[in-house]
Amino acid sequence: MKTVCITGAAGNLGSLTALHLHRNSDASLRLLIHRKPFPFSLPVDGRTKICSVDLGDPATLDAALEGVDEIVHYAGVLFQARPEKFLPRTNLQYFANLLEAAKRQGVKRIHLVSFPHVEGPTSPAHPSTDRLDGSPVSMHAITRLEEEKLLLATFPDSVVLRVGMVYGRGILMPDAARWFGRHHLLGVWKRSTDIHLISKVDFLDAVAGAVANDQAKGIYNLGDEGVQTLQEYLDFACDVWGCARPWRMPESVITCAAVLFEAASAIFGVKSPLTRDFIKIGMVSYYGDTTRMRAELLPTLKYPTMREGRGTF
Repeated sequence: MKTVCITGAAGNLGSLTALHLHRNSDASLRLLIHRKPFPFSLPVDGRTKICSVDLGDPATLDAALEGVDEIVHYAGVLFQARPEKFLPRTNLQYFANLLEAAKRQGVKRIHLVSFPHVEGPTSPAHPSTDRLDGSPVSMHAITRLEEEKLLLATFPDSVVLRVGMVYGRGILMPDAARWFGRHHLLGVWKRSTDIHLISKVDFLDAVAGAVANDQAKGIYNLGDEGVQTLQEYLDFACDVWGCARPWRMPESVITCAAVLFEAASAIFGVKSPLTRDFIKIGMVSYYGDTTRMRAELLPTLKYPTMREGRGTF
């Protein structure tokens, strides 16, 4: 029986992945958390162990990774002011610490959850593939691309999952958009931005497919068959939620809001739900070539487009 470690297991996608693997595989799970507790109850059946670690402190990692076969890596820091100041440390140095500990403990394979933005702007006509020579424009994407390079140089048989926008109830960003929409506060820039969607169900099945397929390695783009813009997705989502469609705003207004959020985050030590780097990455069109996903991880999607998946909103 395989032992799978999930970093960032207390986070949104990490915790959902842990639940999904517990329910749909026979793997033993090692769930790594930092300060936040794991948010769900899991059956006490001997298959799951929760370990408190600090990726910034390599001394905490070896015992947690002992006996682990594979790692699914989600851990990171978001929603803080000035991400350009901390992302080189939290995305790169912390990930390097994890890789070094994984090598010492004989971990066989690592699955890095990434996103197509690492190739820079892409589109349905020119999708993200498996390039490592892209020119990303945001610090989130720049540092994630460096993570991909470091992983594949250190663990060449590992997996990179470049994920489009995951939608569905219980996913952080769509849930936040729904709250803002119901309070007439949801806005989006006017310029059309291509996005690649995938439902929560299909995303979790694809991650489980990568873990189950011992032959899987290299870069996979995860996404559905739909073609739409961010603006079309938000309009459709608001129609499903029964609230007003988002305001179309000048980019300068959204940037000013991000500056205010970041200032409050820096002064009061609270999270910043919007940063200038989020706006940079959000304004980049992205779409991935899912040929390898469909061939090796997830041949059939439950929700091929957002319209089939509207019941999950």
